[in-house]
Amino acid sequence: MEYARICVETIFGFAALFLLTKVLGKTQITQITAFDFISALVLGELVGNALYDDKVGIPKIGFAVILWGILIYSTEFITNKYKGTRGILEGRPSLVIHKGRLMRDELKNSNLDINQLQHLLRSKSVFSVQDVEYAVLETDGTISVMKKPAQQNATKEDLNIPLKSSPLPMTMISDGEVLWDNLEEAGFDEDWLKQQLQFQEITDVKKVLYAEYKEGEQLFVLPF
Repeated sequence: MEYARICVETIFGFAALFLLTKVLGKTQITQITAFDFISALVLGELVGNALYDDKVGIPKIGFAVILWGILIYSTEFITNKYKGTRGILEGRPSLVIHKGRLMRDELKNSNLDINQLQHLLRSKSVFSVQDVEYAVLETDGTISVMKKPAQQNATKEDLNIPLKSSPLPMTMISDGEVLWDNLEEAGFDEDWLKQQLQFQEITDVKKVLYAEYKEGEQLFVLPF
């Protein structure tokens, strides 16, 4: 009897959540904002906990799903109707790289460090911060990238250059700390790094947010 109850409630919960997803639209899946993520968690908890509670039946499950669905739909309606509420309920995109320059304040406000930014850029097949003209952190946590013109116009032959003659850029300094392993792997020492920084009028490593080296090029430095 108990298994039959769980089976019926599981099927009902599945059908209710499936119907709710259809009503709310595909944005709940493809463009998950912080609010959407919370909504998904709460809906899952409502149905999941109800399945293992003898005192909760189908009417209560249905009521909880419908009520939460109304709240989500009302929020979506408000954000579509009143533009001023979108920044509060959905968040705003953040311009984290502007004209090739890292926007430190935007990174801080978005709780995004340099390593996380590099990870997001690599997901867009961008392996060097130097190649980016603009980068926007979207409300769903993804990043949109506009490369610099020289990178946008790269030919297929350029992209197929063997790795040995065009190695990936190496991070030498991150958040004011020297990555000694990378420095050693590139064949340089502390004196070389100091000379590179002094050439760009930087006397303290702790004043450097990010430094990157590409073979045959000058050290690329972004100060705090």
